[in-house]
Amino acid sequence: MTLMSKLANPPTFKPFRLALIQLGSIGANKSDNLKHAREMILKAASGKPDLIVLPECFNSPYGHVHFPVYAEKIGFKPGEAYDIGKSESESVKMLSSAAKECRTWLIGGSIPERDASSDDVYNTCTVYNPQGELVASHRKVHLFDIDIPGKIKFKESETLTGGTTTNFFDTDFARIGLGICYDIRFPELAMISARQGCQVLVYPGAFNMTTGPLHWELLQRGRAVDNQVFFSMCSPARDTTAGYHAWGHSMVVDPMGKVLCEAEEGEQILYTDVDPKVFDEARAGIPVTMQRRFDVYPDVSVGL
Repeated sequence: MTLMSKLANPPTFKPFRLALIQLGSIGANKSDNLKHAREMILKAASGKPDLIVLPECFNSPYGHVHFPVYAEKIGFKPGEAYDIGKSESESVKMLSSAAKECRTWLIGGSIPERDASSDDVYNTCTVYNPQGELVASHRKVHLFDIDIPGKIKFKESETLTGGTTTNFFDTDFARIGLGICYDIRFPELAMISARQGCQVLVYPGAFNMTTGPLHWELLQRGRAVDNQVFFSMCSPARDTTAGYHAWGHSMVVDPMGKVLCEAEEGEQILYTDVDPKVFDEARAGIPVTMQRRFDVYPDVSVGL
């Protein structure tokens, strides 16, 4: 039995409007961060999007020393109803309320999450439907541990634990796969999402001033073309007074590798109309989804 035969069929891919919030003014005060994020969600909703996306680590400064301090207990379990009213997470409550008020799907970027049982800290993305229900989450699988001499050294693993699952969610217009930032450098995750029927992949992320110019666009276009999906990453705005300088340049790429829209470095709301026709034409004209040779090499999605 193949992975696809075990999963429910994805929803029919329909046109939809996507809004990326390249959020600025993320400081040390969590309450102020949440208030500003909520304001920007409501502002983005004025453009009538079907899905709104926040950036990675939107409720706290980005840095391994900050993650444990700002971490919140969420306690979401896939397949089980989640009671927002009893949630210990103020970020989850804000995101749920905003999604419900705007009556739109919302990918809540990511926040530091503390597991109630293990006390481990994760970098976690949460997703809300237009009724404000928490319906999906993704814990960043691949931790950002790099050392480029003379440029940047960063080790998320000093305080974070990596997630252990792949994740997607279904809307009435698309099946959407999730990842966070450094996850994009591991093509297996995107491959698995695509073979699970995802037509769109969204990764909140925060590349820096070294890796951003080198690989931010390259990786998104590569994952989009490899898997013939729409690919998008949403970054925080660049703040040169902060300890970590984000690259910005939130963008959306179509299945043929065309950049549909790209932000600059400041705070900005970016809208894109996603057209399934490009998805269908890419897969019909270059039918790699029908030409893979799993008799020669393994299918990374088997067994999940």
